[in-house]
Amino acid sequence: MRHARRRIVRRVTRLAAVGGLLVGSAMVTRAVASEPPDASAPPRTLARTASGAGADLVSRLGTDRTAGHWVDSDGRPVVAVTDERTAEAVRQAGATAKPVRHSMSELRSATATLRAAPRVSGTAWALDYRSNEVVVRGDRTVSGSDWSRLTGVAQGIGGFVRMERTEGTFTTRLNGAEPILSTAGRCSAGFNVTDGTSDFILTAGHCGPTGSVWFGDGRGDRQVGRTVAGSFPGDDFSLVEYANGKAGDGADLVAVGDGKGVRITGTGEPAVGQRVFRSGSTSGLRDGRVTALDATVNYPEGTVTGLIETDVCAEPGDSGGPMFSEGIALGVTSGGSGDCDKGGTTFFQPLPEAMESLGVRLIGSGRQDAAAGASATAPPGAAAPGASAPATGVEGSTLLARLTDRRNVGPGLLIVAGSLVALVATRWIRAEADRKAYQRHYSATWG
Repeated sequence: MRHARRRIVRRVTRLAAVGGLLVGSAMVTRAVASEPPDASAPPRTLARTASGAGADLVSRLGTDRTAGHWVDSDGRPVVAVTDERTAEAVRQAGATAKPVRHSMSELRSATATLRAAPRVSGTAWALDYRSNEVVVRGDRTVSGSDWSRLTGVAQGIGGFVRMERTEGTFTTRLNGAEPILSTAGRCSAGFNVTDGTSDFILTAGHCGPTGSVWFGDGRGDRQVGRTVAGSFPGDDFSLVEYANGKAGDGADLVAVGDGKGVRITGTGEPAVGQRVFRSGSTSGLRDGRVTALDATVNYPEGTVTGLIETDVCAEPGDSGGPMFSEGIALGVTSGGSGDCDKGGTTFFQPLPEAMESLGVRLIGSGRQDAAAGASATAPPGAAAPGASAPATGVEGSTLLARLTDRRNVGPGLLIVAGSLVALVATRWIRAEADRKAYQRHYSATWG
C-alpha cells in the first residue's frame, strides 16, 4: 500500500513537472519573439477621455455655474459646481460634482485684478480648481515690500486668493529632447511642425529672438536652422525653420533617452490631475501631474500668461522641450523653479494656441487631435539634424538583453527551472528506490 502511494506521488510530480516545462517554455518563447517593453512608453490612462468629458460639461453649463474640472486619482472627471441644480446635471452625465463657493467667473476676475496691479518679477499665480482658490506664489527674489503690496491686492480681492512663498526662483529654462545651440544659449527641440511648404521646430520663444541661428553641436559644424517667428513675453513660443527646409524621417517622434522615442499622433489640452511626461536635453525624461491651468508667471524678462502649471521638474537647457501624454502633444517647456534633485514647479506653453498663432500643424499628423497613439521607437538613422527623434532605435538590442530582462522572461525561466528540478528529483528518487529493491532481492537470494 505504501509503495502504491509512492508511485502515485511520483507520477503526479512528473506530470506537473512536464506541464511546468511546457508552460514555462511557452512564456519564454513568447517573450523572446515579441518586442521588448519600451521604457519610453508612458502608461495609458483614461485621463484624455475624462478630460474631454469634464471640458464638455464646463462648456455646456457655463462659467457662472462651474469652476473648472480635473481628473481624480482613478481617472474619472470631477467638475466644480456652485449650486445643487448644476451638481445634479454633472452627476447625470456620469461625472463627480464637487460643490464650491466661487465660480470660474469670480476666479478669472481675481486674476485680472492681479494682472492690473504693478508687476512684481519673481511672482506667479494660477487657478487651483480643487481648492477653489487663486494661488499666488513669490520666489526668494521678491522683496518684503513688494510681497506686502501684492498681499494687499490679494486681500482686497477676497479670501479665495492664497499667498505662498516658494524656494528658488522663477526663471526661463534657457541652457531638451535634442539640444539646439545658439549664441543666446542652449535650448531643446520641441515638436516638428510644417506649414505645408517648409518644416520647422516649434520651441520656446525665450530661447532666442527672430533671426537667431541654431546648431546641433557645440562646434557650429551642423547648422539646424534659423528662428523665423515667435512670441515672448506674453506667450512663449517660436519657430525655427530647418536649414534645408525639411525635418527628415522620424520627424513625428520625440526623444526620451536611451536611443528611444515616442510617436506623437496629435495635439490636445491637458486636464488638472493628468499624468504628463516632459523630455529635455539636460534632465531627460521626467513625469508628473498637471496642477493648474491658465497660469501667469512674471519672469525677469517679462510676463507670460495662459501657461500649464505642473509638478514635473526641469533644469536649465530643458527650455522648449516637449510635454506629452499618451502620444498627444500638449506643450513646450517655458520655465519654473527648483531642479530635478529637490523637485519644483515647471510651466509649459500650450501647444494648440502656439500652432494656431503660427499657422502650422504637426508633421505626420493628418491625424490631428487623434486618439492617444501608441509609442514607438525611432528607426536607426531616422532623425534629421535637430529633429526631436534620436538616431538610434531598439534594433540594436540583443537576444541576451531580452533573455535577461526580468519583466519579459523571468517568470517563465523560474517555472522551467523549477520543473527541471522536480523532474530530476523524481527520476533520482525512482532510481534510488529501484537500486534498493535490486539490492534487497539479490541479498535474499545469496543469503
